[in-house]
Amino acid sequence: MSVTATNVLREADRAKRCAYIFLDESGNLDFNWSGSRYFVMTSISLVRPFPWTAALDDLKYDCIEYGQDSEDFHCAEDNWGVRNDVFDIIAGDLGAIDIDYLVVDKPKTSPEYQDAGKFYSYMLGYHLAGVVDSSPCAEADIVQVITDTIPVKRTRKLAERKIRKSFAAQAPPGRQFSILHHDSRSHYGLQVADYCSWALYRKLQRGDSTYFDKIKPAVRTRHEIYRSVQSRFYQAVPVRG
Repeated sequence: MSVTATNVLREADRAKRCAYIFLDESGNLDFNWSGSRYFVMTSISLVRPFPWTAALDDLKYDCIEYGQDSEDFHCAEDNWGVRNDVFDIIAGDLGAIDIDYLVVDKPKTSPEYQDAGKFYSYMLGYHLAGVVDSSPCAEADIVQVITDTIPVKRTRKLAERKIRKSFAAQAPPGRQFSILHHDSRSHYGLQVADYCSWALYRKLQRGDSTYFDKIKPAVRTRHEIYRSVQSRFYQAVPVRG
């Protein structure tokens, strides 16, 4: 087989170290009284090979063979048995991933940031600015961020501009960065991020830390953006519940 320019390029790309950040959220972007109290942004960072691929493949086909129409894993919708199995798979390889959280107590959000597009873009940029400068991303030549599909196009564009601005300010010269928005069923990484996000959200909303405790050893940061009234996003307002 002849060596083409494309093959040479691919070999050069393979020599570069690529870090992946899969990102998901729990809660919603509504700021009225019917909205969720908390908004949790969760990212998992790792490099290939991804540790859970074979085990989650086996579990997915086990579900199908037991009569479950399972296209992907979604923590809030999966039954108790599947949920426990997925958490066990994640917990079995915690040394391969870093989990980072951003927690927003939404009733404290100042009116300036209560537009869904502006809120999401600022929080995503704020969160990733710290993640891309930490291991394993700090050692990578390429940082690939993959988020679940953001339904509002305007929100997606605002978020991308904020992220690129933050990345340009943080990253050393020569490091490449890209962001993709894919449906969660296309990547186990997004489904694992969904599970990790749900675990902390359940702890915050219901005080149930059962599932969060399983993944806690891999949690690198948990930043609560309104813990200090010095935050520029903060507004002193009554909190529900």
